[in-house]
Amino acid sequence: MSSDSEESSFWSRSDEYLLKTGVPYSPIIVTKAQGTRLYDAEGNSMLDFTSGQMSSLLGHSHPEIVQVVRDSIGELDHLLCNMITHPVVDLAERLGRLLPRPLQKSFFLNTGSETIEAAIKMAKCYTGKFEIVAFSASYHGLTQGAGSATYTAGRKHGGPAMPGHLVFPAPYAYRSPFRKPDDGGSYDWEAELEYGWSLIDRQSVGSLAAFVMEPILSTGGILDLPAGYLRRMSEECKKRGMLLILDEAQTGVGRTGKMFAFQHEEEGGGVVPDILALSKTLGCGLPLAAVCTTAEIERGCREAGFLWLTTHINDPLTAAVGNKVLEIVERDDVCGLAAERGAQLRAGLLKLKEKYWCVGDVRGKGLLQGIEIISDVTTRAPGTDIGHAVSDRAMELGLSCNIVNLPGMGGVFRLAPPVTVTPEEIEEGIRILDEAFAHVLKEGKLANGTA
Repeated sequence: MSSDSEESSFWSRSDEYLLKTGVPYSPIIVTKAQGTRLYDAEGNSMLDFTSGQMSSLLGHSHPEIVQVVRDSIGELDHLLCNMITHPVVDLAERLGRLLPRPLQKSFFLNTGSETIEAAIKMAKCYTGKFEIVAFSASYHGLTQGAGSATYTAGRKHGGPAMPGHLVFPAPYAYRSPFRKPDDGGSYDWEAELEYGWSLIDRQSVGSLAAFVMEPILSTGGILDLPAGYLRRMSEECKKRGMLLILDEAQTGVGRTGKMFAFQHEEEGGGVVPDILALSKTLGCGLPLAAVCTTAEIERGCREAGFLWLTTHINDPLTAAVGNKVLEIVERDDVCGLAAERGAQLRAGLLKLKEKYWCVGDVRGKGLLQGIEIISDVTTRAPGTDIGHAVSDRAMELGLSCNIVNLPGMGGVFRLAPPVTVTPEEIEEGIRILDEAFAHVLKEGKLANGTA
């Protein structure tokens, strides 16, 4: 069978047997993923600047991870959930050493959605209250509790959300209407934050349990919290007897240049959440997630009768992988690598911003960077069509990068290559983006923000 026939058969079988979930399929059929690169059936390679589903922190098929999987699957794969194994305790201990106190205790699941479901239930058990606050640009998953705290997508056509979920305006510096009366009209996040809490206090029925947030809102468009913001949020939560839950699915385990992204908040001595949710990067592409909290909150939850049970809770196979991931992150100074390569990536993106009028903003930390595309330099109208065209052209040239298009914002590229990316590969990715922008703007006859 010819390659064309094989490809036609592949898509025909996918149409017949795969249930579509609302996510459009990529036109590329990937047959191999190695390091920072993806390969199709013809052997064509492309740089992966999304780390799979923002998860493969150490690249695809890292040899040490592969060896751990091979060893573990032959010895200890899956057990009854009440059987605690050495890999699980080893991972909990290593993670406990990395967590800032009073965070200390963890248990392990598979996905980010599961961690948020568990964290929300823990907050309700511990506080005895039920209201959950989340950002208007949040994405925490699409299961019932996590989906009720998600406001970017997936809320339509699924019936009522869980009771008590309240929305808070996301800190979107590039588009926020809150501006200071200075010459530049700089972002007034303090006023916006106070306004947001005034809305929450009016909506609340007096049962505020927790605020769940990402330290960098990724699906929301790589929205980075201003310096001092997280500390103020922590203080406001404490005033109301709420827990602070941080969702570090994409930002945790070194990607932003710190072990955890909340550690960038150094003003006033820093901030430590009450509950920390990790996933994606912890398993380096395998299904591993963690819920971390304090001994005090664990005690309160236990006394309240907290129960969390899944088929794959505290599985030894994925725990062994997570332990190796954290070992490599410490040993190879992954935080330092992410900071160094991230600075290089950001410098290249800023040059693109200077060169192309349609790049409205560059933001992010470490190796989680975003560029927002606009269609008009005066109005900052979203550049959805331009963004899609650039993304498609980049794929043709050998770069896989993810673009988010949501109502009320422009198209935002999320760039998150594995931390194993080389300086040369960063330059290659920037060069491909440069070529893609040049091609799209030339083809569209767009020279200065007007068609």
